[in-house]
Amino acid sequence: MKFRFSVLVAFSFWIWLSGPAFGQSSNSIEIPLGGNAFQTMGEGREEIKAEGIQSWRNSNSEFGVFFKSQASKEIFLEIGILPQEGQSRISISLNGTTHEVELSAGNSGFIAVGKFTLVSGYNEVRLKGLLKMGQDFSKIKSIRISHGEELMLDFVKDNVDSRFYWGRRGPSVHLSYTLPDSVNFKWFYNEMTVPEGEDPIGSYFMANGFGEGYFGIQVNSAAERRVLFSVWSPFSTDNPNAIPEDQKIKLLKKGADVYTGEFGNEGSGGQSYLRYHWKAGNTYRFLNSVEPDGKGNTIYTAYFFAPEVGEWMLIASFLRPKTDTWYKRPHSFLENFIPESGHLERRVFYDNQWVADAKGNWVELTEAKFTGDDIAKRGYRKDYAGGSEAGKFFLKNGGFFNHPTELQSMHRRTAKGKKPEIDFGKLK
Repeated sequence: MKFRFSVLVAFSFWIWLSGPAFGQSSNSIEIPLGGNAFQTMGEGREEIKAEGIQSWRNSNSEFGVFFKSQASKEIFLEIGILPQEGQSRISISLNGTTHEVELSAGNSGFIAVGKFTLVSGYNEVRLKGLLKMGQDFSKIKSIRISHGEELMLDFVKDNVDSRFYWGRRGPSVHLSYTLPDSVNFKWFYNEMTVPEGEDPIGSYFMANGFGEGYFGIQVNSAAERRVLFSVWSPFSTDNPNAIPEDQKIKLLKKGADVYTGEFGNEGSGGQSYLRYHWKAGNTYRFLNSVEPDGKGNTIYTAYFFAPEVGEWMLIASFLRPKTDTWYKRPHSFLENFIPESGHLERRVFYDNQWVADAKGNWVELTEAKFTGDDIAKRGYRKDYAGGSEAGKFFLKNGGFFNHPTELQSMHRRTAKGKKPEIDFGKLK
């Protein structure tokens, strides 16, 4: 019965591809699971590596493979598997159509599944295990999609420079606020609200960025959230141990219960964070300063205001050597730092941005440029958006939604004229 099933599927596939509309091999596209698959269900974590799904042991584990189609098309789908250890049965679903495939020990390469219909926009191929005799349902490295005409699909195509990793994290997006010329600004103030349900684990909602670091809030786990403030060293390296002593970030002061140390991997420098269980739906305020000390160094200080506390809390103050600058490049960004959460949507609103000079003269910022990272610019992921909405700036990524915002586009919000009410003399 299993052999007859495989022959019928393969024969149907041959007839379909032999139709007059079928073109050349360019009409068949292989999508690697290493950069485009996610475990979407299941309590136990399975393993997805660059080679694809490497473990699929739990019956309640399900996977989704995401890609974007430029048009609705009827296609034929195959799965590319590594050598099969034992007999299993899995189901493959796409846009309301489901096919079951039986796999036998020794099967490998591409296995025919059946016909499906793509929709214009993002599509999700769902993989579900039904029966297995071996340790895994299957180890799947890719899916192959074929059509009688040219296919135009967007997905993470290669692993050059670890793009499978960055692609599964999802596109990082930014808002760069337009700063008035010919003025030295010391302070940047911003208000941020993360909507309820838009804060999955792995999210970094960065509020107050500057030329040499960033300041925002994170979701580190189901039990832990942080307020994070970091300053890069002027010495370029991903290894903090390689930084010469005269180019290390120096801690000047820190707030109560704030951890301080070094960080690496994406540049290196001084890091501080406060474990604080901030809440989605509440509005938090961020205030930080950048000021040269007149001795060839620059001092960076950050304060966080939580409505649950009702006062400004010092996070930390750092000295950056070999640096002489005021506040430059005020910006915000949204990113996901856990690849397993890259299929989940996150969104954040930014409001009432102001900068002030050393004398406390405030200027409101109402214009921002929307940009994306390498994954967004390559079009490997197109689930990104940003701009202005309901009088506020916003950023959004993940979730494989359609209708992305044009990169490099300018956006404006209506001026509020609501200056921050801050007594600088009372800041710790």
